[in-house]
Amino acid sequence: MIEVGAGNGRNFAHYPTGVSQVVAVEPEPRLRASAMRAAATAPVPIEVVAGVADRLPAQDNAFDVGVASLVLCTVPDPDAALAELRRVIRPGGELRFYEHVVSRRRGAAVLERVLDATLWPPLAGGCHLARDTIAAIKRAGFQIESCRRFGFGPSALGPQIAHVVGAARRSEEPS
Repeated sequence: MIEVGAGNGRNFAHYPTGVSQVVAVEPEPRLRASAMRAAATAPVPIEVVAGVADRLPAQDNAFDVGVASLVLCTVPDPDAALAELRRVIRPGGELRFYEHVVSRRRGAAVLERVLDATLWPPLAGGCHLARDTIAAIKRAGFQIESCRRFGFGPSALGPQIAHVVGAARRSEEPS
């Protein structure tokens, strides 16, 4: 497996023991150091490496599964990141994703787009609220196999932000 934007390694504890190896890519040095500490206690072997989503340090077709968890909202070019994931995931391999996405509610989507064009990305580490990640996954040559959409907020009092969790299969033919 390859996990893109591993952050501090919080996902590592959740990998099932059937996974033979994870390559965790993280560009930010402090987060990468935290991920290395988390890898030491993970239930599966994890190699934490420096890299960015649009130039993954891996060979073509090297992985059965790719993981993107709250990372496609922050990368500068989600289409390039997904093209790289498609490149390193073998034909027929799987992309697992958990991302927040643009709201289906018109008023909320307008507000998200205004925030994306102004203050939200600088305040939230490059995060964009209004990306249509499912469309981007499809454009990259993945076929959605499962996708659940739900609202999630940082607190019971805060607004619910649209999220998706699911799996997509890399198509055999080039995109």
